[in-house]
Amino acid sequence: MTSTQFRRSIALLQLIRQWLDNIEIHHPQLAQWLCQLIPAQCPFERNIKWGNIIIHIPPLCKLNPLYEQLVGLRFRALCYLADECGRDVTRYC
Repeated sequence: MTSTQFRRSIALLQLIRQWLDNIEIHHPQLAQWLCQLIPAQCPFERNIKWGNIIIHIPPLCKLNPLYEQLVGLRFRALCYLADECGRDVTRYC
């Protein structure tokens, strides 16, 4: 990858981050869908036991360059459902 391609990739990633950060939730169906789509916990962390050998695979979510934006989007969706719609969000937690 050349330096120009790398800079373009970084610029595209920044645009996607800004777009995710600026999404506003105004519809209950969208909020519910986001809460179901974006997991509450990192789904990749695992403990694997094979006999006496235990292998721990750490959560890799923080390696995702959009992790913070997705978690923030899910939080905004939860807040919308709880605060604006008055819904019980415990099933999403």
